[in-house]
Amino acid sequence: MADKTIFKRILDREIPVDLIYEDDRCVAFRDVNPQAPVHLLVIPRQEIPSLLEVQPQDEPLLGHLLYICHHLAAEFGLAEGFRVVINAGPNGGQTVNHLHLHVLGQRAMDWPPG
Repeated sequence: MADKTIFKRILDREIPVDLIYEDDRCVAFRDVNPQAPVHLLVIPRQEIPSLLEVQPQDEPLLGHLLYICHHLAAEFGLAEGFRVVINAGPNGGQTVNHLHLHVLGQRAMDWPPG
């Protein structure tokens, strides 16, 4: 990655956010442009540009990220359901080239999305 993404700048503490979760593999915080009453972002510390670029060795990290989504959903009272979204590539709606997971909840999610 040539230029630092906004998420890398957050990880490097150049841009302040109110971290709601942090461990050695990822951080989570509220989305600044929420699309639901609860809209959290979970980002890995490892710089993976997109789900399109994951490698077999990334499998444990991907599982951890989903587990953290589950953990945060419980913490934020999303027992009636929530959605996890991963946008991959330009046609998938990805706007930041750093893998990230959206956790959305506290409203009914329509289908199909988009």
